[in-house]
Amino acid sequence: MAVQTAQQRSAPLTLWRNKNFLLIWFGSMISNFGMQMYIITIPLLIYDISQSALAMSTMRAIEFFPNIFIGMIVGVFVDRFNRKKMMAWTSFIQVATITGIILLLMTDQLAIWHLYILGFILSSAGYTFGNANHSVLPQIVTKEQLTSANAQMTFVNTFIQMIGPGLAGAALLVFSYTSTLMVYMVCLFILYICVQLIRLPANNHTTKQHNSMLRDIKEGIDELFFNKTLLTPTITILFVNFAASLITGVLIFYVKDQLGATSAQVGLMFSISAIGGLLGAAIINHIRKQFGRGNIFTFCLLIDACAMGVLIVAPTWWAIGISLAIRTFAITMSNIVYFTIRQEFTPNHLLGRVSGTSSMLMKLTLPLGLFIAGLWAEWFSVRILFIFSTLIILIMFIRLYFHSFRKLV
Repeated sequence: MAVQTAQQRSAPLTLWRNKNFLLIWFGSMISNFGMQMYIITIPLLIYDISQSALAMSTMRAIEFFPNIFIGMIVGVFVDRFNRKKMMAWTSFIQVATITGIILLLMTDQLAIWHLYILGFILSSAGYTFGNANHSVLPQIVTKEQLTSANAQMTFVNTFIQMIGPGLAGAALLVFSYTSTLMVYMVCLFILYICVQLIRLPANNHTTKQHNSMLRDIKEGIDELFFNKTLLTPTITILFVNFAASLITGVLIFYVKDQLGATSAQVGLMFSISAIGGLLGAAIINHIRKQFGRGNIFTFCLLIDACAMGVLIVAPTWWAIGISLAIRTFAITMSNIVYFTIRQEFTPNHLLGRVSGTSSMLMKLTLPLGLFIAGLWAEWFSVRILFIFSTLIILIMFIRLYFHSFRKLV
């Protein structure tokens, strides 16, 4: 009996008995629910103000700027300082920023340039929180639990993405933009409380603080570029993200302006798309047991390209929702595979910097794609952008199919 007790004490907690994981899981679920309100509300608000696809895509581009301009610096801070405090401060900044947007709306003083500035601050804080959150996960679960932990968090977040847009669209029919954004503010405050309750191991930051900022950044860059297992999918995602950016910024404009969808139908469209992600997160553990991660990542690209092909000919908002569901199915599984590879193959004291550097690299072309798409939609057919996106993703699949990465992981 004494031997069994010792074994029980040394055995790792299951995910659902791990208090720290549950707090991160619940906080992420609540904040992502609120984020769906924001994601649907802000483009529609900009559309009402400007009636411009360029203005909408510009807002989307600004939301990606933090990944490019501060990604590596954020990674240094996450590795250098207490990660729990980083999560607490950034969640608080998000609460304060969304409160500022709400106050401007309530006083009828909100202009598009306000949204650009506050959107950048909100995205910067959210990006920093996400980096710290990603780096904390290997500290609170075992290596063997990483795939399952990422899958569980992705599953619940995808479920929220499925129901959130529909609820956001319904809320906008019944309530105002202000009331809908207040839901996001409350959700962010709950996230802040959850972070305060987390207890991390004592060695949650190991980078020597007397190192220079540039040296710390260089260590993160070197770790990524000398890690071929991680670098190959990172470069692939760079091109896939560019392809996706050609449709992301103009999709709502296209569905509303050219297909005549209502705000509620836009919300339902994104709810349909999230079903694919829900399925992907639910089955990834089973698929992982049957196939190598390199093969899973590679063939997800083929599924994504096929989904883009459906998007080209989709005649209605619900048909676009189905094609997006196929895309989300593939993207969800490939993201889980990529995040787990990054967490497993990167020393934890470098994980913040490697995450920041890889995230910056992957999203480097997003603002360019969004800007190009916004200009294109003002003068030419949006469907041609769908064709370009399909071709780019198909080329990435062909490249990886013949690459050694398929057999490495």
